[in-house]
Amino acid sequence: MKRTRILLWALLAGFIAACGGAADSTDSTTATTVAPAITSTAASQQEEGDIVDVATEAGSFSTLLTAVEAAGLVETLQGDGPFTVFAPTDEAFAALPEGTLDSLLADTEALSQVLLYHVVGGEVMASDVVELDSATTAQGEDIAITVAGDSVKVNEANVVSTDIPASNGVIHVIDQVILPPSMSEAAAMGDIVETAQAADGFNTLITAVETAGLVETLKGEGPFTVFAPTDEAFASLDEGTLDALLADPESLSQVLLYHVVPGQVTADQVVELESAETVEGGSVAIRVEDGQVFINDAQVIATDVVTSNGVIHVIDKMIVPS
Repeated sequence: MKRTRILLWALLAGFIAACGGAADSTDSTTATTVAPAITSTAASQQEEGDIVDVATEAGSFSTLLTAVEAAGLVETLQGDGPFTVFAPTDEAFAALPEGTLDSLLADTEALSQVLLYHVVGGEVMASDVVELDSATTAQGEDIAITVAGDSVKVNEANVVSTDIPASNGVIHVIDQVILPPSMSEAAAMGDIVETAQAADGFNTLITAVETAGLVETLKGEGPFTVFAPTDEAFASLDEGTLDALLADPESLSQVLLYHVVPGQVTADQVVELESAETVEGGSVAIRVEDGQVFINDAQVIATDVVTSNGVIHVIDKMIVPS
C-alpha cells in the first residue's frame, strides 16, 4: 500500500467522518413525495454527448474531469454504459483537506477506486434513486442513500441536481467527494509504529525504534512484516545488552531490521517457508514444531496484527543476525 494512499485516505476519512452505514429505508409514500422535488429541470435538456462530453460542457466539473483523465477512466465513461454518475462539483473537490487532491492525483490506483465509487451501473433516474436504500458502485462497494423530506443524500453528500442526461447514462450532482468504506477502514488503521504504540507490551521496542532512527522507515509505504519482540523479550536479554544496543544506534538499527521482512507475509504464508530474507540483509530460519512456529529460536506467540502498511507477528525473544 503506497504511503500517499494511506495519507490521502486518512485525510478523506477525517473529512467524511460520518460516512459509513446504510440509511434507514423510506416508504413508498415518502419516495413519491420526494421524487418530483429533487428532479432537476436539466432532465428536460436534450441529450448531447456522452457523460464526459456533458460534464465538460457544464463547466463546473473541471477537477472531476482532470481526475478522470489522470485515472485513465475517460474511455470507460465514454463507453456504452449506461452509467449513473454522482458527480462532485469543483467546489466539492476544493473543500477537501489541503493536500488530499494532490495525493489522489499522484496515486492513480487509489484515485480510480475513489472515482469508480461515484459510478453506478445502469441509468438510475432520480425517481429510482429515492426508492433505494443503497446501490452497488462500479468500484464494488455500496453507497448509502438517504431520503429526508425534500433532500437526498448519497453517504454524507447532498444531491444538489439530478437527471442530467447523457447519451450513455445520467449525472446527478453531489456536494462532497465520497469515500469507499474500505478506504475509511484503512485510513482508520494505524501504521506499524502507531499500532505498536497503541498496543500493550511494546514500549521497549518503540524506544529502540526511535533511538535507531527507524520511525520514518516503519511508517513508510512498505508493506513490511515485523516479528516484534515484547517488553518481556527485551527484559530477558543478558544484563547490559539492551543498554549497549541503545548506546550504539547503528548496531541497534541492524538488529531491529533483522526483525523485519519485506512484503506482507501472513501467518499462513509464514508456515510454508523455511527461511525469509530480512531488511537487514540476513535470513531468519522458520520452523514448525508441535504446532508452534519459531523464527530462529524465538517462538511466535501472536500473529496477523494487520496495520495500514504491513503486518506484525509477536515473538517472545530478540533475534540477532549472525
